[in-house]
Amino acid sequence: MADTSRTTADDEIFERQAQICKAFAHPGRLRILDLLGKGERGVSELQDALGISKTSISQQISILKSAGVLVTRRNGKQIYCSLAIPEVKQACQLIRGVLRAQIANSHRLTQPLQE
Repeated sequence: MADTSRTTADDEIFERQAQICKAFAHPGRLRILDLLGKGERGVSELQDALGISKTSISQQISILKSAGVLVTRRNGKQIYCSLAIPEVKQACQLIRGVLRAQIANSHRLTQPLQE
């Protein structure tokens, strides 16, 4: 007999993981997270760093907030963003490490054999 409380908890974890993965599935949002991994940034600073419109930065921030990986605070007219939890930075670094290894491996596979 299955433990329904565990299944329910697992289901919630997988659902949240899917939401975060969807939020991570955009290069611009990943760049935002990378910048925020170095510390809090103002929205206008993020916009300038990415070279995108005010509308676009607002949409990207909204998606990241909805996924629970980014938080904002207001100071006067300026809005500041930061990572909701430090583990977000670690997760992004881990994924980039996997991708670096994958790229390195694919380059090794495509190199001609030395005789």
